[in-house]
Amino acid sequence: MGIFNFIKNQFIEVIEWTDSTIDTIVYRFPVENKEIKMGASLTVRESQTAIFINEGQVADVFPPGRYTLSTENMPVLTKLKSWMYGFNSPFKAEVYFVNTKQFTDQKWGTINPVMMRDTDFGAIRIRAFGNFSFRVVDAVRFMQEIFGTNHSLEVDDITGQLKRAIVSTFADAIAESKIAALDLAAYYDELGQQTRTKMIQQFEAYGLAISSVIVENISLPEEVEKALDNRTKMGIYGGQNNFERVQMVDAVGKAAENPSGGMAGMGVGIGVAAALGNMMGNMFNGQLQQSDSASTNVYFSSSSKTSDFKMTINCSKCQNEIPMSSKFCPHCGNVIAIEKVSCVNCHSLIKKGAKFCPECGSPQATEKTCAKCGTKLSTTAKFCLECGTAT
Repeated sequence: MGIFNFIKNQFIEVIEWTDSTIDTIVYRFPVENKEIKMGASLTVRESQTAIFINEGQVADVFPPGRYTLSTENMPVLTKLKSWMYGFNSPFKAEVYFVNTKQFTDQKWGTINPVMMRDTDFGAIRIRAFGNFSFRVVDAVRFMQEIFGTNHSLEVDDITGQLKRAIVSTFADAIAESKIAALDLAAYYDELGQQTRTKMIQQFEAYGLAISSVIVENISLPEEVEKALDNRTKMGIYGGQNNFERVQMVDAVGKAAENPSGGMAGMGVGIGVAAALGNMMGNMFNGQLQQSDSASTNVYFSSSSKTSDFKMTINCSKCQNEIPMSSKFCPHCGNVIAIEKVSCVNCHSLIKKGAKFCPECGSPQATEKTCAKCGTKLSTTAKFCLECGTAT
């Protein structure tokens, strides 16, 4: 009995592969030096294909199902071995299982930036990344083109080449699309689909099918992103001039908040403030030209939380009320000009002769008198220089 059991153990009677991994594409059944018994059971599960190899040559291919091996369902191997139909002796052959399921969430991305020509920014570099999925659709071609006769094949063994092909094709797709950099985010789906369409034939040559290509993100160079941020801010603040004024104010605030700046920080703040004042003065001087004098009406409206004001003037020619910022009267076409002076407190430009500043509400008298000693003081003085009385 011992001899018969030994002989029996040399024959393979059950051939199957229970895949316990998530990334194995091809698995070679461990035949080693054993022989396969004619009449052995072969089980091919769903999303698997079994291939018999004879001396490096593809023989019979079995789709999902359960088979009892015989010369009737192994016609190619029977011919290669020169068997007679009804042959019942054990035989040797290599058996490979090919996994035909979807391999999803495979990452791809640009290692180096991709150059593209943009209508707004000229030549720029972009980076992109996403994921793709694929599966084996022609097991025989895949064995011939990719696998060879290795023991097994994992996803990572081939995705490097697939990723490089996808990145190259994506670069072609984005160049051909001529989509502006500002509009790329709206075309992720279209770029992914176009890349997939271009990749179909390349994958078919390997016995593969590319199921999807997803573009998750396309990023621009840091300097372009900063330019976009500035453009967005300009739109929020209402134009280039307003944006520059806000930048100046921010610079003054940061210089004032710097506790270690000392006199240097103070000097920077003063310099920026002077530049801001000049810029605002030039803006008003450019808008207003000398012409007939016009009177100014300032209206204040207040609530518990905010205080707003608007300024209008009366046209010196037709006397219609028009906005103070008008260069011409919309009623008669008269050129509007107003003589301006600086507020003694906040230095805003206001109408010459105004008694109060519409910006800060400060009285515009150049001096005031101490109620105790009668000394003449500046309107901004809080205490008398002579007697120290609060003013």
